[in-house]
Amino acid sequence: MSESASANTRRRRPADAALASLGIASPPDDPADASPHTFPDGGKWRTEIPSVEGPEALATVLKEAAQLGVPIHRISQGSGVWMLTDSEITEMVDACAQANVELCLFTGPRGTWDIGASTRTASGGAGLRARGHSAVAGCVEDALRATELGVRCLLVADEGVLWLLHRLRAAGTLPADTTFKVSALIGPVNPASIAVHEGLGADSVNIPSDLTLEHLTEIRRVTRVPLDFYLEAPDDLGGYVRMYDIAELIRRGGPIYLKFGLSKAPGIYPFGAHLRDVTLDTARERVRRGRLALDLLARLGADEGMSPLGSRLPGPLNRFPAPEPGTASGVTATAEE
Repeated sequence: MSESASANTRRRRPADAALASLGIASPPDDPADASPHTFPDGGKWRTEIPSVEGPEALATVLKEAAQLGVPIHRISQGSGVWMLTDSEITEMVDACAQANVELCLFTGPRGTWDIGASTRTASGGAGLRARGHSAVAGCVEDALRATELGVRCLLVADEGVLWLLHRLRAAGTLPADTTFKVSALIGPVNPASIAVHEGLGADSVNIPSDLTLEHLTEIRRVTRVPLDFYLEAPDDLGGYVRMYDIAELIRRGGPIYLKFGLSKAPGIYPFGAHLRDVTLDTARERVRRGRLALDLLARLGADEGMSPLGSRLPGPLNRFPAPEPGTASGVTATAEE
């Protein structure tokens, strides 16, 4: 029996046998719903601990993960590169390298952290994107600084910034092994828009946690870019809890990063010493949530397919053609006839 066939034999739906005994069993899996894609190492899923806001929070996460036996592929930070000193970034880079965990830091100013008021309106305005040239320049400056200090994964919340950073990577200004992660703050919600972010240079895309399982199948018919998915989303992203969907999220959405977020928790961005206690407490609880999710995955017989620890690259992805030299967008203007 093949490894995949063995995995399918082990895998079960929650309470399947008990419900079947009452005549309300779940229908069998439709093979057409399953994602055909994997990470380049053959894995279907990786893990991420978000909102790790500095060296002390990172140390807390790594200690808790060791105690609870939670495998971590990536940790991410939300306050931004500009909220960390060089020595703090270097300390985080070194700690993650020692633990064989990828470090991802957020780039630059964004909508809620400048003078623009549109994000505070009922419509949300332009959201968390970079407003104007100066904000774009700040994001690029953050990327240059972070990569010089050894960071190789950057969070991005603006499509234009993503395209510019991808072009700088292609040109060699940023290291070739730098990866770009599209933030949940602008998470695209349909296959076409996710494919556009892939074309702009995204190496993983955080989709909103309110997308249905069928939506994930639709996405996988169009693109293989890795997805980031909050199993439990922060309240400002909806507070959704999708724990019991974990096996189906992997089956339909792989390659996927399982993000262990936390609802009913105070916001901590931008982080500072005044938020130290809550940041460390929530960091520990995110790891514990990860343990609960992975235990459930094992009970459902669906825990095969984890990427080896230390894996970080996404594999070949589709990109838009490089622009002509000297053009800002890649679009060449033509005179009217």
